[in-house]
Order: sequence, then structure tokens, then C-alpha cells
Amino acid sequence: MNILIIEDEKPAARLLQRKVEKLGLQANTMLHSVEESISWFQNNAHPDLIFLDIQLSDGLSFEIFEQINIKSAVIFTTAYDEYALRAFKLNSIDYLLKPIDEDELSTAISKFKNQFQKNTISSLDFEAIKRMLVNPVEKEYKKRFSVKIGQQLKVISIDEVECFYSENKGTYIHTLDNRDYLIDSTLEVVEAEINPKDFYRVSRKFIVPLKAVKEIQVYSNSRLKIILPTYKYDEVIVARERVGDFKEWIG
Repeated sequence: MNILIIEDEKPAARLLQRKVEKLGLQANTMLHSVEESISWFQNNAHPDLIFLDIQLSDGLSFEIFEQINIKSAVIFTTAYDEYALRAFKLNSIDYLLKPIDEDELSTAISKFKNQFQKNTISSLDFEAIKRMLVNPVEKEYKKRFSVKIGQQLKVISIDEVECFYSENKGTYIHTLDNRDYLIDSTLEVVEAEINPKDFYRVSRKFIVPLKAVKEIQVYSNSRLKIILPTYKYDEVIVARERVGDFKEWIG
């Protein structure tokens, strides 16, 4: 099985390559621009599967398909949120939101293998997808949370959040002024409501904002420990399987 990675940044391409290799597949070719990709396709046999970043260094990757008739299956890797990806679902295309989760990558590859074995790879309407992405639907991320304190409601701005954490089946906001508030939600729901550029789910227990990361320390078993300004109840550890994505997220 021939696999090609087209990613804007070389570190992101290498990280994805390592994740693909963990699943027992090989991606030996990595490209990083529209121009480079067009030249490669003109001189090489097309692969079975392409991991394709939307925004490349010299333009949208869809420009490749305007010049090359590609029959390969495609799994998109993109920072566009799900609200801008309706066309992907309409065209039965898999996509992975950055930073790429290894479980979601495994699921996408399994779906591709199933289609590949059955020879049911669909032709894709790249023009429809391009129109959707050139004018994406902007998602409104949550800017505040309301919490109940006795008989009153308190509004907490997203800018006040030092971290979200779960404990004893409850979900809490810890604020920069060293206070804790129980919220009527789960970390999974919170994760979907807040801007992934500003917040990262470092483990099953914690979501942290980039601006609250005071210090990052090397921890045991190839993990990282995050020091926050006031939260001291428990160690905030980046799960080992999330370390690579976390490093990519912080830049």
C-alpha cells in the first residue's frame, strides 16, 4: 500500500509519519507545497492514500487537483473546525482535525482499508469542498460560563479560566484568582465548546489554556508536567500519547 503525506510544515509531516508507522503502515514520501506536489504527481505513480493538509505554503492544496486528475483516496488533515467541513461529509471523505488524535487516525485508516478492500473509494467533488473552505462558516466558541453558587448565578469569563478539570465525577473550572466552581457539564462537552487554538486537553482529567502555562517540566515515562499559576491540588501531566501533539500546539 502506497501512502503519501502532503503537509505544510515538515515537523507536522514527520509527526504524522511516526503516528502512521505506529499503525503498521509506511509513508515514505512527504511533500510540502502545491508546486512540489504537482511536479511529483507528474513524475510518479499515484499512491493508494494521501494525507492532505488544506493550507500549504504556496496556496490551498485543491490547486493540485485543478491540474492533476488524482484517483487516490484522501484523508484530510486540517485545522478547520467541524462547522467548516460539511462538504467533507457530503462527499464521504474522512478528515482529521489538528492536533491529530491517534485513536481518530486509527479509525480513519480502518475506514480507508475497508473501502480499499471493497474497491468502493468514491470520486470526490473537490470543487464543492474548495468552495466550502474558501468561505468557511465561522464557529462561535464559548466566551463565558455560568455557575450556580447557592441561589445565585455567577458568570465566569473564558479569560478568567486557569484550567478545567474533572474530579469525583464532577467537572470544575479553576480560575486565575485561585477559586473552583462546579459546572454542569463534562470535559468532553467543554472541549467541544472552547477554542482549540487557546485550550488543549492534556489528559483525561485536564484542559489548560496556553496563556496559563507558567512552566513545562520533563516528567517520567516521556511525559510532561505543566506548572499553572495557582492550581496545586494535583499534578497536571500531559499524557504520553499527547506529548507530540501538545508540543505542536504550543508551537
